[in-house]
Amino acid sequence: MQIDSNEFANQVVLVTGAGSGIGAATAKLFAKRGAKVAVTDINLVSAQKTAAEINNTGGNAIAILHDVSNMTHWENVRDEIHAKLGELNVVHNNAFMKIEKSTNETTIAEWEKQISVNLVSMQMSVLTFLTDLKKNHGAIVNTSSIHANFGFVHHGAYAASKGGMVAFGRQLAVDYGPEIRVNTVLPGPILTPIWDDTTDEYRNLVTSNTPLRRMGKPEEVAEAVCFLASSRASYISGTTLTVDGGYTAEKA
Repeated sequence: MQIDSNEFANQVVLVTGAGSGIGAATAKLFAKRGAKVAVTDINLVSAQKTAAEINNTGGNAIAILHDVSNMTHWENVRDEIHAKLGELNVVHNNAFMKIEKSTNETTIAEWEKQISVNLVSMQMSVLTFLTDLKKNHGAIVNTSSIHANFGFVHHGAYAASKGGMVAFGRQLAVDYGPEIRVNTVLPGPILTPIWDDTTDEYRNLVTSNTPLRRMGKPEEVAEAVCFLASSRASYISGTTLTVDGGYTAEKA
């Protein structure tokens, strides 16, 4: 199927955690296909860099400081989007936080912060943009993780939050269909800045355990997100799409 380079023309898209990695790649792809993009991140400089790259290549983007665990920030984001871009069509809940610790060493504050950033932020996105999304028959796409379905050492709170995202995404699809479609992507080993502190040996081990024998690119997850947000996925809602090069297929 040939993809229309203007398939998101006249649509307004919010991508959280878009200063780097999957979020940055997705924001750029939405813009390349015609969307006006709100690039938000807790690191404003990173968000501004992504927005500048979009604008310098003929796109339309704004950068906004955004702590997704803070409802006031969500309200500020809404007001700025409405003032500068218009009503929202698509939300990509992508921002995340991960603290790698054994469960017994994870403090309640660390647990609650990961749950808040990764999962409660989805509720905040709905509270903030439900009116826009229902009016525009919009889409929500969430970035969960293969951690939702498989256990990895020292990822207790992260796994709980990512599993919750899958369950909550299904629930939102039930609650708000037919006006809003809601889907979730589950990335596997994707080469984003979070891998910068890992060793070549570990990355090679992950690669050897992946049927496609390589790590994924943020742009490959971005393609999945844009597909789920587009009219090409008009009869897809309440489901998950795993983007992991077959990594979890070997574990099944």
